[in-house]
Amino acid sequence: MLKRLQLTASISLIALIFLCLLWEIWLAPLKPGGSWMMAKTFPLLAVLFGILKGRRYTYQVSSLLALLYVMEGSVRATSDTGPSQGLALIECLLAIVFFVSVVIYARLSAPSRQRPPPSPEQ
Repeated sequence: MLKRLQLTASISLIALIFLCLLWEIWLAPLKPGGSWMMAKTFPLLAVLFGILKGRRYTYQVSSLLALLYVMEGSVRATSDTGPSQGLALIECLLAIVFFVSVVIYARLSAPSRQRPPPSPEQ
């Protein structure tokens, strides 16, 4: 179960990084030729290797980070027009999938939830 959650979190995070970069550089930038809004991918890049390696603390921090992208996507989905509106909906979806997978991973990987090894007396 943890491997599946780690894979889901990794795929959704990488897709979110690519979406944000492509959106702000090529697909629907705020200014022609790209904008500094592509810098919104820096926090995602900062947690990428921790997510790929399955570090529980990174999963906990990432759950809060994902909410910023849900918020940005929902604001832009309701205020932007044209292709940017559709990209914002995709951003919301990816951020929600990422959020759910990191929260469940962090919960299931808690040390208190790990099964202790059987004792030799049993």
